[in-house]
Amino acid sequence: MTSPKPASEPVRSPRAVPRAIGWRERIDLPDWGIRNLIAKIDTGARTSAIDVEALELLPRRRVRFRVHLSRNHRHLHKTVEAKLVRDARVRSSLGHVHERLLVRTTIRIGPFEKEIEIGLVSRPDMLCRVLLGRSALEHDFVVDPARRYLLSGSAKTRRAAARPGVRKSAGKDGSP
Repeated sequence: MTSPKPASEPVRSPRAVPRAIGWRERIDLPDWGIRNLIAKIDTGARTSAIDVEALELLPRRRVRFRVHLSRNHRHLHKTVEAKLVRDARVRSSLGHVHERLLVRTTIRIGPFEKEIEIGLVSRPDMLCRVLLGRSALEHDFVVDPARRYLLSGSAKTRRAAARPGVRKSAGKDGSP
């Protein structure tokens, strides 16, 4: 695994001090052109997972699938094609073993990017489209279980930042 890098840097930076993230973060998957997915940070899971459907095995160890962009609007999706990295046996929290297909992609959490392996799974009843497990976090991130959106900001903060002319409220002394 490579260290996270600030997204504006063209070259991966050397390992730095691990960054604190919340138990829930908004992530982007820039290789796939996907932005603003809500991910739950799950230190109890070794592997990461993403909610997909219409999974197809293609020639030359490639897969095609649809990524759901919203839990509430399952019709919103993006079709992705990726190279299959490996098959894995994954044990659920209930002790059931499942075969899972894993692919590699880059995640962006706030200003940091990191290449990870992520399992393709149907998770229609889960609150978050993505679970980030320990292998995606190791060496680079530590989790603050009492906080959310430490690196990515909340949806309200992201919407406000995207609107032109919107400024932070001034403090009592008039400073920003």
